[in-house]
Amino acid sequence: MLAWSAVGVVATLALISAPAAVAACPTGTSCDPGPRPVGSQFASFPGPVNADGVALLSTPIVNTRQPPDANGNEGAGQVIRQAGTAAAFWFKTIAPFGQLASVDGATDPATGNPTIRGLGPAFNGNSCFMCHSQPAIGGSSPGVGTPGFTANPQIAVAQAFGASNLENYSAFITPNGPVREARFILSEQNRHTLDGGVHPLFAIQGRTDAPAGCLVSQPDVATQFANNNVSFRIPTPTFGLGLIENVADADLINNAAQGHNATVNRSGNDGTVTRFGWKAQNKSLYLFAGEAATVEMGITNEIFPNEKVPGTNFQTGKAPADVDTFVSSAIENFAAFMRFNGAPSQCDFASGVDASGNALCNPLGASAQNGLNVFNKLGCNSCHTQSFTTQPSNVEGLSNRTFQPFSDFALHHMGATLADGVTQGLAGPDQFRTAPLWGLGQRLFFLHDGRTSDLKQAILDHASSPGACYTAASSQIFAVTFPFNNNATAHFTPVLATLSCGSDANDVIAQFKRLSVSDQQDLLDFLRSL
Repeated sequence: MLAWSAVGVVATLALISAPAAVAACPTGTSCDPGPRPVGSQFASFPGPVNADGVALLSTPIVNTRQPPDANGNEGAGQVIRQAGTAAAFWFKTIAPFGQLASVDGATDPATGNPTIRGLGPAFNGNSCFMCHSQPAIGGSSPGVGTPGFTANPQIAVAQAFGASNLENYSAFITPNGPVREARFILSEQNRHTLDGGVHPLFAIQGRTDAPAGCLVSQPDVATQFANNNVSFRIPTPTFGLGLIENVADADLINNAAQGHNATVNRSGNDGTVTRFGWKAQNKSLYLFAGEAATVEMGITNEIFPNEKVPGTNFQTGKAPADVDTFVSSAIENFAAFMRFNGAPSQCDFASGVDASGNALCNPLGASAQNGLNVFNKLGCNSCHTQSFTTQPSNVEGLSNRTFQPFSDFALHHMGATLADGVTQGLAGPDQFRTAPLWGLGQRLFFLHDGRTSDLKQAILDHASSPGACYTAASSQIFAVTFPFNNNATAHFTPVLATLSCGSDANDVIAQFKRLSVSDQQDLLDFLRSL
C-alpha cells in the first residue's frame, strides 16, 4: 500500500484562483519590482521549405527575441550559440512548436497554415506556443502583457470551432490568470486510491472539425475542485533545456548530496536520474515532449500511441497521430526545439528598453550585485545551485559548457503551503524539483500552480508550518518460489516509510524575514535580474 497524510494541505489547495497582482510598495517595505519588459524585437520564422523552396507556412511564426548577456547566455527566444548545423534545424522546429493542432489536420482558416492533426479527444491547449510564450516562444505561461496575448489563451481555445468547454472552470481558468492543467489527488471513483494524473479540461465534442457523433467521456473537474481534490500546475519554461539534459547523472547526484535534504528523482525503467517537470519526473526532452503532446493536446505519438481519454466516434486516422508532420514527427520537432533553445540572459532588473522599444540587457547594478551576496548568505544557493558544466557533446554549444540555471534539479520537501498531493516517481506529496531561477526576471506567474504574480509572496510561500507533517509509506508481503533452487520458497516483507515536517526552506525564509528592508529589496532586484 501507499499512503500519505498531511495537516492543512486541503485548505491550501482550495484557495487557488487567479494570482494576486503585484501590489504598490508601501514606504518602509520591500517589493517585487515586477517583470522586465519583453520589448518589441520581433522576428518571423516561416519554418521549413518544400522541394520548390516555398515555405510550408503561409503565415510565419512570430517570435519575440530577448538580447544576449555578457555571460554567454543567448537570451530567451534565441538558438543556442555554437549550435553548428543544429541551428538550421532549430529555426525549422520553431514552426511546429508554434503551429496549431486541430482534430482533422485541416488548414487553419485564420492563418492559412497547415495544422498538426490529432487534437483531442480531450486537451488543455492547441499548441506548444500557447502555453510556452512568455517572454518568447518556449517560455512559460503567457498573460496580459505578453506580446500577442490579451488574456489567458485557454478561454479562447475552450470555445474554438463552436465548442463549449468553460462550464464551471471559471474558478481557476481566468482571463488574467495563467494557463493551468488539473491533476486529481485521489481517484475520482475511489477516494482511497491515489491518482496524481492530468485530467484534461476540454473536449473536442461539439467542435466543427470533430467527427459527427463524437462523444467524449470527460472528468467532472468542477465537482472534484469543489471537493478539494484538484491541484494545478502551470507550464515550465523550456529555455536552455539541452544544457540541463547534458549534465551527467553523477554531477547531479554529487551536488544533491551536498545540498539541504536533497534527493534526486529516478526513472522507473533504468534507474537513471530524471530532471524535467515540476517533480523532475521525466528523463529526457523526447519523453517530455511525448508526454506533453498526449497529456496537454491529446496527440498520440511514437511514445504514447494510445488515446488517454476514452470516447466514441473520434478516430480521425491511424495512431500515432503526429507521424505526418513536416520536418520530422511532431514530438521530435518539439524535443529538438527545446534541446537547442538558448539560455535566458541575466540583465539588471532596471535594464528597460531602448528608443525603439527593444529590451535592453545591462550588467547587474549595485542593488542586484548585493542581492546575489544576500542570496548566497541566506543559503538559497544550497538548493538553487548556481552553476553546472555539461558533458562532451557533438553539438559544440552543448559541450563542456558551464551554465547558470540556479537549480540543483533535486527534490525537496516544501511542506503544507506548497504541497500538491501528487506522487511521481520518488517525489512525494510535498516534494518538488528546485525550480530553475534563470528567466525569473520576466516570469508573470510563480510557483507550480501560478497562485501569485508577486515574487516576494512566492518567496514567503516557501515556508510551511513545522507542525504539518507528511508520512509516505509503502509495504508489501509476498512469497516467491525459485524453481532452479529445488523449488525453495522465500518470503519478503519490504517496507519503506518517510516522515517530513514543515519545509526544507523554513530556516532560509526565517532569515529572509529578518533581513533589512534594503537587503530584502536587493535580493528581489537580483532575482528579477535572472
